Amino acid sequence: MKQMHVAQERKKDAREKIALGGLIAKAGMRYEKRALLLGLLLDAKQRIGGDEAERARLMEIGEKAFGRDPD
Repeated sequence: MKQMHVAQERKKDAREKIALGGLIAKAGMRYEKRALLLGLLLDAKQRIGGDEAERARLMEIGEKAFGRDPD
């Protein structure tokens, strides 16, 4: 039983990573270096920490890119 649970968790993790990779492709950044992508994400995390206006601005950009379909 535990083995099945572990397998399900691994599949869920793999699906999440694939979806996150899709976001990179959707942003047109598929061929950027991984260090740059990580740097961008870490910088964004720091900038939105406690700054609701910046969070809202970035959410609006993302929602437009999704066509108002964020999930």
